[in-house]
Amino acid sequence: MADPKKGQDSIQIRAETVDGATVVSPVGDVDLTASPVLRNELKRVHTSKPPRLVIDLSQVPYMDSSGVATLVEAMQISRKNGTKLVLCSMQPRVKSIFEIARLDTVFTIVADKPAALAK
Repeated sequence: MADPKKGQDSIQIRAETVDGATVVSPVGDVDLTASPVLRNELKRVHTSKPPRLVIDLSQVPYMDSSGVATLVEAMQISRKNGTKLVLCSMQPRVKSIFEIARLDTVFTIVADKPAALAK
């Protein structure tokens, strides 16, 4: 069920279903050129209205404000669809951006994929 996608600036995005949840795993920097690719994939995934959407950020070493905006948009769509959105496996540099902006109080952020998949 893995569906690797490669877009601009060499970002790769894999979407798969694990234990009934949709897991989206971007690989590479999520910046101004890559965030539209991630945005399009998240919109595509939302069309099936999964009960749980996990975004695994373990392979994202850098994210700028456009990447953060993409995740905020995904959270808004998830809320509208009744989908539980969970971010997991953030690298320290990305996690600090969420903490500085206090978005760690808005998003559900867990340490790893098993925790994100837990009911």
